[in-house]
Amino acid sequence: MAVIAVSLCALLLVVLTCEIVRKLLTGQRRDYGVYAAEIISTIQLCACSHELKLLSEDAPEVALTLTYVITVVHARTFRGAAGNPVATLERYWCGSLGGACALRWTACQLAAAAVAGWGMQRVWVFGLSDLHARHARSGFACVSPLENAHLLEAVAVELACAFTVHATATVTRGLEETYRVHAIAAVITAVVYAGGSITGAVFNPALAFSSQFPCTGSTFAKNALVYWLGPVLGMACSLLLFNKVITAFTSKSTSHMDQNLKKQKRN
Repeated sequence: MAVIAVSLCALLLVVLTCEIVRKLLTGQRRDYGVYAAEIISTIQLCACSHELKLLSEDAPEVALTLTYVITVVHARTFRGAAGNPVATLERYWCGSLGGACALRWTACQLAAAAVAGWGMQRVWVFGLSDLHARHARSGFACVSPLENAHLLEAVAVELACAFTVHATATVTRGLEETYRVHAIAAVITAVVYAGGSITGAVFNPALAFSSQFPCTGSTFAKNALVYWLGPVLGMACSLLLFNKVITAFTSKSTSHMDQNLKKQKRN
């Protein structure tokens, strides 16, 4: 219980600190406020994920429950920030974000991810719980879940995770934000439970850069294919399904209905 209590306090501290800084910075000039929001929100996302990943070693059920809770918190506090290069790429492909702006967003996200990993190590070094102390004594060592995973299987898992989450976000766009947030959080929690043992179910290149790339047991190339290419393909499949396939099918159905109505009117 002491370990859980300390992790809860760490999560709360991260969220409160980021929320205060976010309000201070994003309320300034609008031209750089969006980039400040991306940096702070990505730090919040990655720092909390680091703590939950560590907690899952001692209390996996609690960590999974907190994954749902913290996902809802992120959605409520991000204020439009993506915190995910794949989500940024999706906005670019859909035309809501320019190419140069998308590149700057991605650079902010990757830089913030690196800062979050370094910052959490500075917190763990105080040894506030036995879990933190053990991790600090090990030199913050971690083993990649890809160590025993086949490359194609791992890519497929990250692809499926990203596809599921992005498809859920698309399907629930018509819902009230209160219900939509909980629906997406529930799906993310389910995805983490299903694919966590194989790849960690990260489906976020920035988060993977912070939490998985420093771990032993995998190469940079394998990490890039799994944690960068996999989510991009998953998001692309989601866009293709909903923006092309379903749209084309719906258009054809509407066209046939219109033709039938015209025939009935003529008769």
